[in-house]
Amino acid sequence: MTQTYPFTPAGLPELPPALAILRDNVFQHALKTGSFTLKSGRQSSWFLDTKQTMCRPDGMLAVANAALEILPKEAQAIGGLTMGADPVAYGIAAIAATRGSQLRSFSVRKEAKDHGITGRIAGALQPGDKVVITEDTVTRGTSIFEAVDAVRAFGADPVFITVIVDRGGTCADMAAAAGIEYRPLLTAPDLGYEFGS
Repeated sequence: MTQTYPFTPAGLPELPPALAILRDNVFQHALKTGSFTLKSGRQSSWFLDTKQTMCRPDGMLAVANAALEILPKEAQAIGGLTMGADPVAYGIAAIAATRGSQLRSFSVRKEAKDHGITGRIAGALQPGDKVVITEDTVTRGTSIFEAVDAVRAFGADPVFITVIVDRGGTCADMAAAAGIEYRPLLTAPDLGYEFGS
């Protein structure tokens, strides 16, 4: 811990300022230690609820500041599978708009809607868009690639994937195989944990 990053334990890898601020917020609000059963059924000594970062004004700014440094300039829309991607995509798009960017946001429904505006896409995604796929935390990558498939089926082009925290370490290989650039904002090792732990 330092005066600059009071919630970050000493001895972790040094990060650029925008990421260090985000990491400190994750330690303050989102990372819990104890005994947890993960969605996969595995036991873990740590748990991330990154919505606790993303749904706070200072956390939203920290995520957006870090993300806007790395998003490709050609990106026209940002979104992913509801619920994990929603606050991330909407927050980044809103803050980007205050900086002159017209990045639109959208959600991928878990199931297709059969009335009104049908299908799996909700929001301002348009066919042909260059798209950033996002998520709050990724472990195995299944939600990310469910969103990739839905966006492609809609006629848009996923060109970049980012998440607040990559916990599992498997998404990079999946993204490379799909031909999509992948850059998580933080990783498990940035927080002092091994991938998949």
